[in-house]
Amino acid sequence: MRGYEALREGVGWLNLSQRGRIRATGEDRVRLLHAMTTNDIRQLEPGQGCYAFFLNVQGRILADAVVLAMPDALVIDTEPETRSSLYGHLDKYIIADDVALEDVTETTIEIGIEGPAAFEVLEKLGAPAPAAPYSHAQWSEATVARFSTTGRAGFSVIAPAAARDALIRDLEAAGAISADTEAARTARLEQGCPRYGEDITERHIPHETQLLSGVNFNKGCYIGQEIVERVRSRGGVHRFLVGLEIDADRPPSTDARITAGGKEVGEITSAAYSPALGRTAALAYVRTGEIPPGAELSVEGNRARITAGKPSR
Repeated sequence: MRGYEALREGVGWLNLSQRGRIRATGEDRVRLLHAMTTNDIRQLEPGQGCYAFFLNVQGRILADAVVLAMPDALVIDTEPETRSSLYGHLDKYIIADDVALEDVTETTIEIGIEGPAAFEVLEKLGAPAPAAPYSHAQWSEATVARFSTTGRAGFSVIAPAAARDALIRDLEAAGAISADTEAARTARLEQGCPRYGEDITERHIPHETQLLSGVNFNKGCYIGQEIVERVRSRGGVHRFLVGLEIDADRPPSTDARITAGGKEVGEITSAAYSPALGRTAALAYVRTGEIPPGAELSVEGNRARITAGKPSR
C-alpha cells in the first residue's frame, strides 16, 4: 500500500525498464517516422517529443509510443508488448533510406517518477524538470522526459543500465517510494489512463480511444491516414473508451459486458479495486449513443457509472 499511497499523495518510483526503447539514427530518420506515425514528427526540435500511434493500412493501432527528438536520433519509447513487433514494422519499411535502428532496451533502464511530489524529488536531486508534455532534457548521462504511465504528474528517466542502483538509491533518499505493478495499475485506472495491450489493441482505431492528441489531422500522408481521415470526415465511430466506477469490491473479469436497460452497450478492458474510492475503477469501450435516457449501467449485476468521458494521458 505504501507505493500506491505514494503515487496518489507523494511520489513513487516505478521500474519501467521492461518498456521498449528503439533508437533511430541517420539523415532520413525524421522522414521515415513522419510517414509511419499519426503525429507530426517533422515539427519536433531537439528536446521536444510527442505521443503517437503506429497504424496498419486498415487504420488499426499496431502500437502507441512516446517519440523523443534528440540532436542526433529519435527515441521511440513503447510498451513491452510492442517492442519487437514495432521494431520489425519499422525495419520492414527501411529500403533505400539512411536510417539505422537500434533496440537499446537491454542496455538502458527506465524509471518512472510519478505523483504530486515528483517535481520536488527532481529538485532535490538537482535534475531538470521539463515543463511541456513529452519534452525532455539531459541530466548527466540520463534523459529526463515529461510523461507518466499512470496519468498523474510525472517523469521518466532513461539512463545507462549501469546507473540503475545509484539512481534508485538517490530517488529513495529524496523521498520516492517503490511502487509495484499492481499499485501503478490501480493508480492509472483511477485516472482513466489506458495502456496498450489492455485497453488499446489492434482491434481499435485512434478515434475510438479518444486520445486524439496523438493524431495530427493536417500532416498529410502516413500509413493508415486514409482511414483516419475518412472516419474523421464521415463519422461512423460507435464505441468510445471511457472511465468507469463500479459499485463492487471485486473487479469484473476482462471483457465483462456492460448493460443499460437490459441492453448490452459495451465491455470492460481493465479494472482494479480502488482503496481510495472504495469501489472498482475501470476502463471500457461503450456505445454511448445506445444508452437509453436515464438508464442505469450495470456490470455483472453491479451498478456502474461513466466518470471520465475521455481517457487521459
